[in-house]
Amino acid sequence: MVTFSCFPALLLAFAAVGPVTAQQEPAPATPPVAPTQSTSEIDATVAAVFRDPAFQQRFAESYAAVTEVEPKVTTKERDVLVQVTELLSNPADKGGPQPERAMELLRGRITPAASAVFDFTLGQLLFQRDQLPEAVAAYEAAAKKEPRFLRAFRGLGFVQMKRGDYRAAARAFARVLELGGGDATTYGLLGFAHGQSDDNIAAESAFRMAAMMDPLTLDWRMGLARAFLRQRRFAEAASLCGALIAANPDRADLWLHQANAFVGMNEPRKAAENLEMVDRLGQSTFDSLAMLGDIYVNEDLVDLAAGAYLRSMAKDTKGNPDRAVRAAKALVARNAQGEGKKVLDGIEVTYAGKLSDTVRKDLLKLRARQAVATGAGEEEAKILEQIVGIDPLDGEALILLGLYHDRKGDKEKAAMQFERAAGIAAFEADAKVRHAQMLVGQGKYAEALPLLKRAQQVKPRDNIQQFLDQVERIAQNK
Repeated sequence: MVTFSCFPALLLAFAAVGPVTAQQEPAPATPPVAPTQSTSEIDATVAAVFRDPAFQQRFAESYAAVTEVEPKVTTKERDVLVQVTELLSNPADKGGPQPERAMELLRGRITPAASAVFDFTLGQLLFQRDQLPEAVAAYEAAAKKEPRFLRAFRGLGFVQMKRGDYRAAARAFARVLELGGGDATTYGLLGFAHGQSDDNIAAESAFRMAAMMDPLTLDWRMGLARAFLRQRRFAEAASLCGALIAANPDRADLWLHQANAFVGMNEPRKAAENLEMVDRLGQSTFDSLAMLGDIYVNEDLVDLAAGAYLRSMAKDTKGNPDRAVRAAKALVARNAQGEGKKVLDGIEVTYAGKLSDTVRKDLLKLRARQAVATGAGEEEAKILEQIVGIDPLDGEALILLGLYHDRKGDKEKAAMQFERAAGIAAFEADAKVRHAQMLVGQGKYAEALPLLKRAQQVKPRDNIQQFLDQVERIAQNK
């Protein structure tokens, strides 16, 4: 009888086969550095600029000519504009402002030959009423009539920003600058437009000009910090954010910007301190806390990681468990079984009734791995049976179930599970290798050979070929 003790090389090859089931989830990579504001958040920032009383005052003043480059108006056209002004400034005791009548009056007078001021004024009224496509058309008509009409280009830039057409807004604001209309708001909004169009060098230049002309508006310096981040100039971004935080310690967005910069500088613990500060300020989000959890996992602070992930789930307004499941996998991969269990329990409570079959299977597999790690074999089998009940074609679960029965000594049940898994194309090779390993362990080398040969036909691997060759030699020498 040939025994394994006679063939130490075979034992080595057998051990080298390794696990053939799906790999455990690796710990998350260092969180990607990205702009800390989404498009919707940029839109909100721009909207705040539009709501600012100083902006509204400047917008109101833009009805009047402020440059020497203005379209000409005839005496009759001036009379119409006076009527429009009177309708817009109608006192409350006489019915209040009447913008609808003002627009009707303008529309009735706008012709190809009429002054561009009519089109511009209509654009202003439409913009204030949030009728944006119509406002674009009015401003463009004014600019077409008078290519040097600065106020028409500025209005066009404003409305395109509000619509989210950043490239068009950038073109309009650039024309304003060409015509000599460079104020802080124009430069600042141009910076946002360039940033949202991924032209970060131009955005940086625009924000620098805006900050120079208006040093009291924080948004321009924050825009400059974002431009640094997008250019991966992390040290400059961190330094600028530090100066801004010193003057505005309650601004969570500044702490978040600096956290991104610290991640880019490979200083994750400083980033974690910032993210904790964001949470203490009461302004943490699902994403910021999940990022905090990822940092803690990478730093092997698994207890803190579990806490951050649980806090992130409490803020998940979208009801998407994918990020949380990934976190649980990362913890289990680090053999942090207790912390992994906390996150798994949290997922099942937070997303109760919202879990798809796929996610439920993932959770059950994690439970099964935990059962194996803690020696709870019976629990492992129950969990694997649940997985197979959800999806009878889950080859990974069938192989794990086969391995469980093999360890328990029930070779017949193990073989049955391996054969079921081998009937699934994606798992055929791995299932046949596991089945062959069991047979070799029983000394049934001749029976193992066809399984290994078929596995190599389906999925050739050097270590399996080495195993096959040695099993074949043993079979021939028996």
